[in-house]
Amino acid sequence: MKKVLCFLFLMISLLSYSQKDSLQLGDRYADDQLYLSVTYNQLYSQPTGVKGSGFSYGFSGGILQDIILNKKGSFSVALGLGYNYDFLNQALKIEEINNTPTFSIDENLKLNEFRLHAIEFPVEFRLRTSDANKYKFWRLYAGVKFSYNLHNKFNFTDENDASFEFSNITGFNKFQYGITLSAGYDLVTFHVYYGLKPLFKNGFIGAESVNTKLLKMGLIFYIL
Repeated sequence: MKKVLCFLFLMISLLSYSQKDSLQLGDRYADDQLYLSVTYNQLYSQPTGVKGSGFSYGFSGGILQDIILNKKGSFSVALGLGYNYDFLNQALKIEEINNTPTFSIDENLKLNEFRLHAIEFPVEFRLRTSDANKYKFWRLYAGVKFSYNLHNKFNFTDENDASFEFSNITGFNKFQYGITLSAGYDLVTFHVYYGLKPLFKNGFIGAESVNTKLLKMGLIFYIL
């Protein structure tokens, strides 16, 4: 599997270089049309008394249509389509009883995590120092990312080693959005996603609403 992935990465890189080799300065061109990201995830705006998240991570990848807005190609807008997976190790206990989600704090849980699968739609406003013959350049991309949840699964293990699992709970906000920022040089680009919409709807712990949101920080790799 590793050999296959390495081969695919090499072929894509060669195609990227050959694409620019056929261009002349001043020609219109597109850059960064495929992306792959790996992130460290954290939950914020948690209810009072909920401790911070444990080690959590995410992966995403997809395609982007790079729409050039000037002749040099240094300014563009990109519209994309991709897949996203998030794993979260967290402290908020989530159950669903008779199609009604319930939220609580239980510090005695031995395991408490959830997994999300989503299709995503990134929109990026791009500023970069590239031209038709330059392979290495600085980039600063800001935008917004929309996503629609395809599947969610929550599971926990209590102090008696009893395990519970809930899938596609009705209280999950399937439609999500947040702002993004990517900045870097050549292959190394730092990436941040700041979720603006709560993950859950109509959730309460006592009188306090559950406004948990997602923050993701990591690296994003652009090619082609």
